[in-house]
Amino acid sequence: MNDTPPAPLFSTNGGDVAARVDGLAAAVDAASGRLDPGLVNEGATVVRRAADRLRLASDRTVVALAGATGSGKSSLFNAVAGIELSAVGVRRPTTSWAMAVAWGESGSRDLLEWMGIPERQQMSLTSPLGTVPDDTNLDGLVLLDLPDHDSTEVSHHLEVDRLVQYADVLVWVLDPQKYADAAIHDRYLRPLARHAGVTMVVLNQIDRLPPEKWDGTLQDVRRLLADDGLAGVPLIAVSALRGDGVDDFKRALVRKIRDKQAAGMRTGADVEHIAKAFEQMSGDVPAIGLTDSDRDQLVATLAEAAGVSAVADSAEKALVSRAVTATTWPPLRFVGRSKRPSATEGGALRSLEFDDVSARVQRPAVDVAVRDVAEKATIGLTPPWVQSVRRAVVVPNRDLADVLDHAMSRTGLGLDRAPTWWSVVKTVQWTALAVTVAGLLWLLALVGAEVTGDAAAPMIGGVWLPVYLSVGGLVIGLVLAMVATVAAKSSASRRAQEIDEALRATIVDVASERVLAPVDNELAAYDQVRRGIATALGRRI
Repeated sequence: MNDTPPAPLFSTNGGDVAARVDGLAAAVDAASGRLDPGLVNEGATVVRRAADRLRLASDRTVVALAGATGSGKSSLFNAVAGIELSAVGVRRPTTSWAMAVAWGESGSRDLLEWMGIPERQQMSLTSPLGTVPDDTNLDGLVLLDLPDHDSTEVSHHLEVDRLVQYADVLVWVLDPQKYADAAIHDRYLRPLARHAGVTMVVLNQIDRLPPEKWDGTLQDVRRLLADDGLAGVPLIAVSALRGDGVDDFKRALVRKIRDKQAAGMRTGADVEHIAKAFEQMSGDVPAIGLTDSDRDQLVATLAEAAGVSAVADSAEKALVSRAVTATTWPPLRFVGRSKRPSATEGGALRSLEFDDVSARVQRPAVDVAVRDVAEKATIGLTPPWVQSVRRAVVVPNRDLADVLDHAMSRTGLGLDRAPTWWSVVKTVQWTALAVTVAGLLWLLALVGAEVTGDAAAPMIGGVWLPVYLSVGGLVIGLVLAMVATVAAKSSASRRAQEIDEALRATIVDVASERVLAPVDNELAAYDQVRRGIATALGRRI
């Protein structure tokens, strides 16, 4: 929908009709695929028809004459036109197609084409200047003579049903013999009572009654109309054959033409009717939605179900093991290698992290978490919206456990990269070991030489230098191993915290994309429907 709404073409006491149509259009758009398809399609039809009517010939008023066979509506049509345009009587006992006559210079052809009136059924008249009283000048009128609604031809009353939806003003032509016929009251007058503001009733053929029965018959018609919900609509007695009351009918039409509110009132009534149906199904209370606590709880539950803490703990233990193996005194490394599985290869560590995690993802816990979010998000909403949220959130996330597993396995943790300080300590350890071994070998050589009396070596404080080398190398290696172990534990703890945060960030992304965003989209659609309905009904929210 455009950011700038179309300029209003009609106004009624209920507000700007164009804006109300825009409101209904927004509601229909957001409800598509979410609420009852039949209601949505009906709403789309109303929007399309209303938008077209607001666009076409705003200075024209379309009046439809509808009635039963023999009611004399074609005679009334001719009487209003002043010439015989529509065949009557025995030549055409039933009206088989719609006839249209327009008063004025131009502007009605597009309107009639939109209504589906064939060009051969269109006539144009111009009121002779100065010869027609102003109060019966019909310039701006488009008058339709509809087929008989009680025709045995199905196509005839289907055409009536169709064109009744397009008319700005509905004129129901009754006759003294069949004015109480249930067919017109049950099929048309009562269901269309919401259009009372643009409805007129004509009791034709009044000349067939004795004058003393006119008032009583009109009172009876008014009683029936009141029962239909049409109390107060204009009721005019005419005789199309003799001309009695025809000018009164013309004056009533002129008033509808001059105030230029008929099209707006008709469109507004259609919009209001369908908007109320939307409101009944959709509801009108603001959605509570999800709180920040609800969102955080979802992430925490998914993290627990995915075993994030277990991954971080496993990574911490593996990092400590690798660090100790890399930085301990070399002889101790060879001793420990036979007592624990190797974790020095990056691939082995990755297998420890993610192969085990996949098996630990708790699918039932994930499913329950998703359903819990859907239930919280729909508190206070009507059943159609509850179902819509479930369709958008619960059904597509039956594989969410697998999605979490895959996303975590692709999270780059960098555990296969050894820190630089490991290499430094490792180099120092091998150097210390070399010094220790060299000192021991030198010392053995001196011991052997002393047996033969040839021993000679530098002395420090009365102690041979090889003794210092062997003992010093050993002490440095062992002390460095202990310091490196403490450092490894501290470093592994920090790295495990980073891993935990990285995995939780991954879970936040998955939860946002797969769960929270769809929930927010559905609630935004609900709010758009709610606000659109309010606009369509002329309310402020």
